[in-house]
Amino acid sequence: MERVGAYLIPGANLRVGVELAQRAEAWGYESLWVTHGAGRDSFLVLSAYAQATRTIGLGNGVVPIYPRHPVALAQEALTLSEISGGRFRLGIGVSHRPSMGDALGLDMGDPIRVMREYVAVLQAALSGQVEHAGTRYRATWKSALPRLPAPPSLLLAGLGSRMLELAGEIADGAILWLCTPAYVQEVALPAIARGRAKSGKSLEEFEVVAAVPAALTDDVDATTALFKDELTRYLMLPFYRAMLTASRFGEELSAFDRARSAGAPLSRAVPDRLAAALGGIGDRDVVRAYVAAYRRAGVTLPAVRPIGVPEAPHYRSTLEGCAPRNAVGQNF
Repeated sequence: MERVGAYLIPGANLRVGVELAQRAEAWGYESLWVTHGAGRDSFLVLSAYAQATRTIGLGNGVVPIYPRHPVALAQEALTLSEISGGRFRLGIGVSHRPSMGDALGLDMGDPIRVMREYVAVLQAALSGQVEHAGTRYRATWKSALPRLPAPPSLLLAGLGSRMLELAGEIADGAILWLCTPAYVQEVALPAIARGRAKSGKSLEEFEVVAAVPAALTDDVDATTALFKDELTRYLMLPFYRAMLTASRFGEELSAFDRARSAGAPLSRAVPDRLAAALGGIGDRDVVRAYVAAYRRAGVTLPAVRPIGVPEAPHYRSTLEGCAPRNAVGQNF
């Protein structure tokens, strides 16, 4: 049975997410992933999932590094690793200047250099002891625990070649979002491979997680409009724009900018071709084919991310329809 993960981001009611986590485990999903962003604390959500399940993997997808010192992040990660019985995987990323700088007043510096130093301190802290005096971080710290929990595997979020290459060099995996299968195959995997080569390692045992936006629905038009509304915030962030330009969507970005400047509602400004390329919306065959395209491109763990929130009418059916084993016993 092929491995499939799922993004399960709670909406209005955390209890709905917890109940779906239990169902996802029964349906055979390999792991559950939670974003951090401006919503709930991902560590606490994953802790709730951990206590409601028994075997399914759990991961941040992803938590921004800047608001947390790497030692503090290591303590959280080790604690969740212990709570979950070793099922936890730590996904981290640099986020974006509007979120970190404008909203929180944090200096991002050079994200590549900061991430490299952050991971050095983080990995030392995960092993229980840090002695570090660097450009951005300083730490002299030793865990007081009599026995350390097993450290989680570390995955870096990346969009551009430089961050993906760094992920290949210093991490156990990479996490992708809104990267088309073609971009994964043509840009992401070669960059990761270069990073692996720098560290003398191959791509074997390196995890490539891709969040796959999907909706199993009869109402394609309404769900596409919902997806377009989700996409608008990403189309205004520089890192995503650069990745989408490299994905040959420059014309669509220009059309979005023109429509936005003309005062069109943001969701209506998103071109149809862009929405169709970035999400799988339709019947069971359409959705499953879209997930399969990521696997063919080299993604080791496609993670279905139902469009919208768990209260949406198509959310549960999307998770069940994409499950490795669903209610009628069919395999993916």
